[in-house]
Amino acid sequence: MIRIFLFVILAIIIYFYFNNFRKKHPELIAKHIRSALLFTIAAVFIFLGVTGRLNSLFALIGVLIAFLLRVLPVLFNYAPTLHNLWQRFTKGHSKSSADPKNIMSTEEALEVLGLKSNASEEEIIAAHRKLIQKIHPDRGGSDYLASKINLAKKVLLNK
Repeated sequence: MIRIFLFVILAIIIYFYFNNFRKKHPELIAKHIRSALLFTIAAVFIFLGVTGRLNSLFALIGVLIAFLLRVLPVLFNYAPTLHNLWQRFTKGHSKSSADPKNIMSTEEALEVLGLKSNASEEEIIAAHRKLIQKIHPDRGGSDYLASKINLAKKVLLNK
């Protein structure tokens, strides 16, 4: 019964602790999360020490170290492959404007949308809408062409 009561009190404290920081600055939230994590780790160590179960934790750490020592040579054999996979993964998910694929000149953007150099904002939006409706990936079109059309609109509207 006492354990349930302590658990409910802990849940209420955690709720109010995090509810208080919902509108705070992210750096302050990160600082408090780090301090809460360190407090939790210290509390677990103290609890395990008081209950006499700290030796179980040290045994688990020993097993994990032995496992890592056996797995590490295998991971080192595959390190170049894992590194290449990681680079492909991060390149595929980063869509920065510094990426050469995301650079388009104004002339190329006008050509993609089929517009003249003196096109108004309404004409750009209308041409984009007309093309994207035909070539959208949800309608069987190409992701590449849809991205080029979107990039052309972005380039022309952000002159």
